[in-house]
Amino acid sequence: MTAPAPVVAARRAPTGGGFGRYVLIRLLLIIPTVFILVTVVFFLMRLTGDPITAALGGRLPPDQLAERVHEAGFDRPLIVQYFDYLGGVFRGDFGTSITDNRPVLEILFQYGSATLELVCYALIVAFIISIPLGLIAAYRRDRWQDAVLRIMAILAYATPIFFVGLLLKLVFSVWLGWLPVAGRAGTRTELVMGGVDSPTGIYLLDAIRLGDTQLVGDVLWHAVLPSVALGLLTAGVFLRLIRTNVIGTFGQQFVTSGRSRGVSEYRLLTKHAFRPALIPIITVMGMQVALLLAGAVLTETTFEWKGLGFMLAEYLKARDFVAVQGIVVMIAVIVAVTNFVVDLVAAAVDPRVRY
Repeated sequence: MTAPAPVVAARRAPTGGGFGRYVLIRLLLIIPTVFILVTVVFFLMRLTGDPITAALGGRLPPDQLAERVHEAGFDRPLIVQYFDYLGGVFRGDFGTSITDNRPVLEILFQYGSATLELVCYALIVAFIISIPLGLIAAYRRDRWQDAVLRIMAILAYATPIFFVGLLLKLVFSVWLGWLPVAGRAGTRTELVMGGVDSPTGIYLLDAIRLGDTQLVGDVLWHAVLPSVALGLLTAGVFLRLIRTNVIGTFGQQFVTSGRSRGVSEYRLLTKHAFRPALIPIITVMGMQVALLLAGAVLTETTFEWKGLGFMLAEYLKARDFVAVQGIVVMIAVIVAVTNFVVDLVAAAVDPRVRY
C-alpha cells in the first residue's frame, strides 16, 4: 500500500504592502508633476521679459523701472531667478504681486476658497443632472429618449461655458428677474461676511455658522446660475459615462440572474447595474476637476464670482506674471492632490486598480 502523497500547502498571494505601495507611488508622483508645471510656467512667463517690465513698462520712467527691476532681482541670470523661485515655493513663499503689492499666498487663501465653493456646487449640479438622466439613457437604449439625452450631453459639453453663462443671465436674470445677475452674495451679506471672525472664505459655511437663514438663502440664490453653468459642462461627460458603463453592466450574468429571480427592473438598474459602473466614473472624476477649474476661469469672469479664476483673468490683463505664476501653481497642486485622492478611492473600491 503506497503512502499518501504529501499535501502541498497552497501558496497565498502576498496581501500586505500592495495598497501601501500603490499609495506611496501615487504620492511621490505628485512631486515631479508639480515640479514640471512650475518649471514650464516660470520660463513661459519670462518669454516676454521680466515681470516688472511686463506689468509696469510704459507707466514708469526708464530709471525708476530699472530700479524696480534691480530691487526685485529680475536683472540676475535667469537660472538664478529660477532656483530662487523654486526655493521660495518650497518654503511656501510665492512672491508678491506687482500690481497691488500683496503676498501671492494671501491671494491664494482669500480667493481659493471661493473657487472651491463654486466647484463643489458645480459637482452637486452635475451629479443631480447626470445620474438620473444617465440611468434613463441606459435603460431606454437606442430609443428616442436615449437619442435626445445623448444629444443634450454633447451640447452641454461642447457649448462654450461663457455662452451658457450669458444665456442663463439673459433668461433668468434679465427677462424673468428670478435670479441675481452676478456676484457671490448681496450687499448686506458681503458686509456681514466682511466682519466674520476667523472666516473660512466659503460663504455658505460662514452663513451657517452665523445661524442666519436669510444669509444662507442669499448665498445659495447667488450660486444657482454660476453653479448650473459650470455644472452642465461636467454633467454632459458624466451622463455619457454613466450610460455607457450601466449598459455594459446591465448585460452581465449577475443582472440576468437577478432578473430570473424576479428582481424588479428598477432595482436591477439602480442597485445591481449602477454600483459596478461607478468605478470608471470615480477614476474620470479627477480629470473633471481639472476641467472644472479651467471652466471656473470663464464662469467666475462671466458672473463676477471673485475666485481664483476671476483673479487669474485680472492679473493676466494686468500682466502681473508673479501673481499668475502663483495661481497656476496652486491650481496644479489642487489638480494633482485631487487625482491622488481619486486614485485612492478607486483603488479602495476596486483592488484591481492597484496592480
